[in-house]
Amino acid sequence: MSEKLLEEIPSLDLADFRSGDPERKAKFVQQLGEAYQNIGFIALKNHGLNDEQTQKLYSDVKAFFSLPDDVKQQYEKPELAGQRGYVSKGKEHAKGRNTGDLKEFYHVGQEVDDPNDPIGKEYPDNIWPKEVDSFANTSLTTYKTLEAAGKDVLRAIALYLNLPENYFDDKVRNGNSILRPIHYYPIENPEEVPADAVRAAEHGDINLITLLMGASADGLQVKRRDGKWIPITALPDQIVVNVGDMLQRLTNGVLKSTIHRVVNPPREKMNSSRYSIPFFMHPRSEMSLAALDSCVTPDNPKQQEDITAGEFLNERLIELGLKKKSTM
Repeated sequence: MSEKLLEEIPSLDLADFRSGDPERKAKFVQQLGEAYQNIGFIALKNHGLNDEQTQKLYSDVKAFFSLPDDVKQQYEKPELAGQRGYVSKGKEHAKGRNTGDLKEFYHVGQEVDDPNDPIGKEYPDNIWPKEVDSFANTSLTTYKTLEAAGKDVLRAIALYLNLPENYFDDKVRNGNSILRPIHYYPIENPEEVPADAVRAAEHGDINLITLLMGASADGLQVKRRDGKWIPITALPDQIVVNVGDMLQRLTNGVLKSTIHRVVNPPREKMNSSRYSIPFFMHPRSEMSLAALDSCVTPDNPKQQEDITAGEFLNERLIELGLKKKSTM
């Protein structure tokens, strides 16, 4: 693996992996693995989303977030710990912080269409805003497109780790993945918000991998191994795909869940909106995140105890302030 410190995240083409050409596929696998060992992020093109899909979803997302707060709050269900529907401004904070992020968001989850799969009983129903007719259709179309791209990225990761290509397939089938349209709302008076409040404080993602549709403004940054923050930029036809904490745990730290953040714009631009739509790819709750045998070596001893994906997610939702700790 190259220990080179990157100035920007590597760009890859998913068409290489899907091409059927063994040489192109192998090169993609190697480049992906090296990027994920080094900085944990890539920019990816030919992911399956087209401009029309993207524009339709952004249009619906903007229409929803432009509704009055009291209307949006009708779709907020605190008993679901933010797993479906609306989560209002400042509710979520980064792990280890108490100040809420300067954002509001909406969660769309898995629709299980297999009546024989018991996992369907674990998921609450999606919540759809009646004020935006096409929200359900555009969200679910994007969900399925990004899920398909994510499955192929995981297949490439499996090959890089010398696992069977289909290693993750059954683990993410009807997985607990979330599409999260985010609105970093305008701040009309920056003096009125806490001095340490930011759009999204530095954090690692919980899940296996995250697939991020192009954000509508600058601000996303990743923390390099030497501590330097570098901007994450992707071309209009690319999405950003990064390693999450579950995958880092599974690989005993071989693949990196790199800390990232969304910084505030200059004060004169804080009165403008920023939108982004990440897809957080989660496995089924029963998946074990115990370190893979091949990733535990004398030079890299096992770092963390065994845990399931469901247990790990529950811990994190409490840490993020979306779920209360059980007193049982």
